[in-house]
Amino acid sequence: MPKQYPPETLRHSFAHVIAAAVQKLYPQAQFGVGPVIENGFYYDIKLPKTITESDLAAIAKETTRLISANIVFTKKEMAIASAITLFKKKKQPFKVALLNDLKKKGTTRLSSEEKEMLGAKKVSKVSIYETGDFVDLCRGPHVASTGDLDPAAFKLTKISGAYWRGSEKNPQLTRIYGAAFATNKELDDYVRLQSEIAKRDHRVLGTALDLFSQHPIAPGAIFWHPKGMILWRVLEKFIREKLDESYGEVSTPVMVKQEVFERSGHWEHYRDNMLSLEIEKETYVLKPMNCPESTYIYNSQLRSWRDLPLRLSEVTDKLHRNEPSGTLGGLFRVRQLSQDDAHIYCREDQIETEIKKLVDLTQEIYRVFDLEPSFRLGTKPDEAMGEPALWKKAEAALMNIMNNLKKGFELKPKDGAFYGPKIDMHVKDSLGRDWQLATIQLDFQMPRRFGLSYIDEKGEKAIPVIIHRAILGTFERFIGILIEHYAGAFPMWLAPVQVALLPINDKNREYVAGVAAELKERGIRVETDERNESIGKKIRDAELKKIPYLLVIGDREATAKTVAVRERGKGDLGAKNLDAFIKRVL
Repeated sequence: MPKQYPPETLRHSFAHVIAAAVQKLYPQAQFGVGPVIENGFYYDIKLPKTITESDLAAIAKETTRLISANIVFTKKEMAIASAITLFKKKKQPFKVALLNDLKKKGTTRLSSEEKEMLGAKKVSKVSIYETGDFVDLCRGPHVASTGDLDPAAFKLTKISGAYWRGSEKNPQLTRIYGAAFATNKELDDYVRLQSEIAKRDHRVLGTALDLFSQHPIAPGAIFWHPKGMILWRVLEKFIREKLDESYGEVSTPVMVKQEVFERSGHWEHYRDNMLSLEIEKETYVLKPMNCPESTYIYNSQLRSWRDLPLRLSEVTDKLHRNEPSGTLGGLFRVRQLSQDDAHIYCREDQIETEIKKLVDLTQEIYRVFDLEPSFRLGTKPDEAMGEPALWKKAEAALMNIMNNLKKGFELKPKDGAFYGPKIDMHVKDSLGRDWQLATIQLDFQMPRRFGLSYIDEKGEKAIPVIIHRAILGTFERFIGILIEHYAGAFPMWLAPVQVALLPINDKNREYVAGVAAELKERGIRVETDERNESIGKKIRDAELKKIPYLLVIGDREATAKTVAVRERGKGDLGAKNLDAFIKRVL
């Protein structure tokens, strides 16, 4: 029986063998980082020549040869200085840069992928792995030898460009992506799923359904078309209706002085992701989140214990984040975004009630989209601000709440926000893919930084707690998820065009116009196809647009005052009078 390894170990080992294969084919290659990602891995490499996806076959062939050679993975530990000497000798400047940062500052300047490679911070030694002639800086673990990998269980999937450490100021590397599993069957299942995902790609469907576009003049920003804005506004209205009258909707400036984010801690912990500009010799920041400015509304007047909880929602204000260009992707990763944000200011004795309400509200909203949440609890990260005692209190509160709610959850150590622990909610879409959506963050730190207070029952000053929450996450990303979840075939209430009128000829324009007017009067979003095309083509085109209902109107329907109904996925439903149809769909 073959040895069993965790998926992460297998994928990490495949990444090393791929790199070894690249080194065989391109001896002058310089290696960056090669982390494990969902379903596989990637490796960033500076190559002596430009390669294309047609070159992946040769790399895969060499990888298969190395696997068949059953080469042992050998781990060695050495002092950082010795490792620097080794990688200088091997002409691997990116490994040397990682080691120099580790030597000088621990891992505090490193990305999560680099930390995965190097391990814990403040170390005096590092580990390297030898796989034949290939030597890599890595903490492991790996399989015992390449023979423990199934050569039929990996696939090199694509190539892209990536800047070293995500900065355009650094060299551009070639990023080779691969999928890797324990068995060929798992790989085949993954390939079939990817084929279905490609058909549902929200970028392709967004164009086909005329929802949005993107243009080089605004990387990471979305140009919403009329139908896309209908979808946005329907979703926005839905969220507002789900918030009861206890929420007050607010709006805060898109640009504020740097001092706001210095005070909140974001300038120290989030600065690289912020966009700033100079105005009259002062630094202003385009807000990347709403929470710091929300505190100014709270502090605008004296608060009593009777005023709490104070729930302030900020549904779709624009936010801006400096995401690296290489990470931008359709609606899933953007620089200009909107969140269904809210901040709840409450007393400590109200925390459990408020979070329970948020969990219930989130589940109620997700059910509308046939999404079932699972829960993660993230604790204090390495780079956190505030008093350890307050962190312990916040973590204990969330742990207690989740246990009382009897919700199964996964503990995610060091995965909290820098100002507080959090509950993240994940969902699986119709293809079984996992998405992190809602977040509920418990913050004891920011109220102290901004001097927030209220007068308690004894007439004394007390400090409130902030609960940060977003349910859909960003509107852009959620709409992208919905497009792929429904394959563009939105439910009736959400569809930008709910009914298409398809006249067979132009002799019945008056009747068609009357039907359109009646549907619009009843709140149904309708579109009339007046093109000089055959009815067959009109039907095919409307079906490609995934419109829920098609109403065919010819001489017979105009004479009988009916419409011939076709429903998406069900086909011809026959002739119906208009009132009967309206009752069916409303």
